[in-house]
Amino acid sequence: MSWVYLIIAGLFECGWAIGLKYTFGFTKLIPSLLTVSGMVISVWLLSLAMKTIPVGTAYAVWTGIGAVGVAILGMILFGESRDIIRVVCLLLIVSGIVGLKLVSTE
Repeated sequence: MSWVYLIIAGLFECGWAIGLKYTFGFTKLIPSLLTVSGMVISVWLLSLAMKTIPVGTAYAVWTGIGAVGVAILGMILFGESRDIIRVVCLLLIVSGIVGLKLVSTE
């Protein structure tokens, strides 16, 4: 169950990171409330995952999911670069996440 918490925490990390763009420096109420809520939920789920997953693994996977997810959403939502080298680098992060899961004892 800890890995489920961790994956959902990473998805919420993507949500709050993208949400920051819509808060306009926390001057927009609804986007700001949603973003802060996403932050709280993400960190709470990360803490639940860390009950059984080692901190180094959990944090690396959490940030990896967030980094890859936000980069992909940036490409889709904001027209950010889709250069092949960028995609390859994102795939390297994904392979690291998968590798950490494969060698995890939890």
